[in-house]
Amino acid sequence: MIPKIISNVISDEMSEVDTVIRGQLHSRIPLISEIGDHLIGSGGKRLRPALVVLSALASNYQSGMDHFRLAAVVEFIHTATLLHDDVVDESGLRRGRTTANVVFGNAATVLVGDFLYSRAFQLVAQIRNPEVTKELANATNTIAEGEIKQLINLQDPEISEDTYYNIVRSKTAQLFETSGKLGGILGGLEADAIDALGSYGMHMGTAFQLVDDALDYSGDEHEIGKNLGDDFFEGKVTLPLIHVIKNGSMEEAEFVKNAIKNNSMEDLKRVKEILKLNKVIEYVHHKADHEVNQAIAALDIISPSKYKTCLIELAQFATNRTS
Repeated sequence: MIPKIISNVISDEMSEVDTVIRGQLHSRIPLISEIGDHLIGSGGKRLRPALVVLSALASNYQSGMDHFRLAAVVEFIHTATLLHDDVVDESGLRRGRTTANVVFGNAATVLVGDFLYSRAFQLVAQIRNPEVTKELANATNTIAEGEIKQLINLQDPEISEDTYYNIVRSKTAQLFETSGKLGGILGGLEADAIDALGSYGMHMGTAFQLVDDALDYSGDEHEIGKNLGDDFFEGKVTLPLIHVIKNGSMEEAEFVKNAIKNNSMEDLKRVKEILKLNKVIEYVHHKADHEVNQAIAALDIISPSKYKTCLIELAQFATNRTS
């Protein structure tokens, strides 16, 4: 969940968001409600909804409920991508719980993911703001492109750092960027301020993914809520591997390249040793810190408020976490 220091500031607002989420997950088809309850029960950080709410309030939005609706929208889009990801990746554990695809089957999980997408855009239609609709339509398309880019680069030890960042910014950071911009749009900010909130979200989302990729090799399974090495076994070549292939010894680089293609448990153990010897996790965290600093700098144009302070703390949370 979001840090307590932030949730205290927007506790009432996030309760309203949760009410919208629960209400919109209701369906006369029991399976949809059942999978919805399974997803809500698994928790989640609610970072993207919090970002919508905070960016709206920091933009002096105070005229309605649209920030709650859009917070629910981005959470539905995010959850739909997770449902589809878990099917594609054949994942069995997320947020410390058995994934929906294992409990309910692949077909039901994909279809409920589709339901969440369609319900999200039903909510968007209620807002009747062409700029909001345009941002969300472009975002969902970019996210889908990012997923496909990642798929076609699986088990490719030659993937470049530029390609990796392109995937991260499309697949993960895009929805953070859109969440920031939506708040600015609701608040009626000028284009440069809306773009600044978008830049904040993009850099924060990139930092978030960098830390996730580091935790896959260095985290505690009980804390991160999924199996360590999931990315490795799924063939995802993330920054830790890219960096050590480029900067490790020739022998280490060759071993990691072969491990990416074989992805056995024994290979993973040796890969983690190589990452540790080369201080790769520290390198990835350094890159994440750089992204957070850029995110915070982007907020210079936004007027001071307790909500802007929360945005700064939210960006810092993206890297200072163990799950």
